[in-house]
Order: sequence, then structure tokens, then C-alpha cells
Amino acid sequence: MTKNKTKLLIATKNAGKIKELKELLANLPIEISCLDSSSSITEPDETGATFAENAVLKANYYAQQTKLWALADDSGLEVEALNGAPGVFSARYAGENANDEEKIEKLLRELNNIKNIKDRRARFVCAMAIADETGEIKFLADGVCDGAIALTASGANGFGYDPVFIPDGFSNTFGELSDQIKRKISHRALATGKIIQHLRRFYAAST
Repeated sequence: MTKNKTKLLIATKNAGKIKELKELLANLPIEISCLDSSSSITEPDETGATFAENAVLKANYYAQQTKLWALADDSGLEVEALNGAPGVFSARYAGENANDEEKIEKLLRELNNIKNIKDRRARFVCAMAIADETGEIKFLADGVCDGAIALTASGANGFGYDPVFIPDGFSNTFGELSDQIKRKISHRALATGKIIQHLRRFYAAST
């Protein structure tokens, strides 16, 4: 990422992720580019067994397709009582075309017989990768936010499983917490923090 190559593609069509990452990366001396929702570029098959493998796969794929530096993440929810599910299948937990409400409903049904919040331990995991314009992976980072699954959904802020995830140290779900708090404690914020440090060092060295 030299002085003449400061454009970074956020390699996702997820509007919630784009908004969050744009905010987190706002102070970097780079130009953010996004995948248009109507782009002819198809999404790669996420065949990785881990979040890191999928993040690398996506960063490599989109960088080669666009000839831009690409930042890709793969993230999801791991629930202890479900042996780590939904895990890498978080986005497809209730079917390929399920919306957030349907995914949450399925998760709550799976935990219906577990009423004690202490037995509903979970964590949000994020893996994030950056690839150069050739698809070579230049940096890989991760972030984890521990917490528990609420008995019912609450709050409209965020996306995905945010309305049922209560992070440790709080009594409210991610869906109820402010963006300011989430930018400090979320799995994606923690992974992005590592990415930002890398980009600052890399940009300084390149210029």
C-alpha cells in the first residue's frame, strides 16, 4: 500500500459491517471503497473450517477480482451449550436466505430449556485479513468478545445476533448498547484495532 495505492476495499456487501468498519477506520489516511450491492462480482464459497480461513479466502478472492487491497472479515457467534454452534455457519444458521430475526428465533429455540444465564455462555469471534492487489495476505488479526445469550431479544441497534448477546460487564445486549461502547468492546472492534495498528505502520513505512 504505497503512497499511490491508498484505496482499501471493504470486502463485504453486508451494510451493517460496512457502516461499522467505516466508522472504525475513519481516522486512517486511506480511501475506503465498498462493494456495490449490485456488483457483478459474485461472493466466494466460504469453505473454511475456521473464521480465519474464511477471512483469508475472502480477502484473497476480492483483491484478485478488483485489483485493490482488500479487507475481509469472517465473524460469528459460538455458544458453549451448543458445542460452539452456530460458529462459522452463523450467517446461514437458519438457512441460506434467513433474515436476522429468523436466525435469532432458531438460536433461542435451541436454548429454550436453558434458563440460567450462567449456562448460556457465548462469545462473538472475528477474524480479519488484508490482502494486497495480487491477493497475497499481508496481515491477519482476530478479536473475541465474551458474554451470554439473553432469554429474549432486545434492542434494535446493530445487526445479526446483537439483540440477544449480552457482553461481559454489561446487563444490556449489543442491540441496546451504543455504537460508542461497541466500538471499544466488540469482537470486530478489537480485530480492527489490530488492523489499524498494522495499517498505520505499513502506511508510514510506504510513504
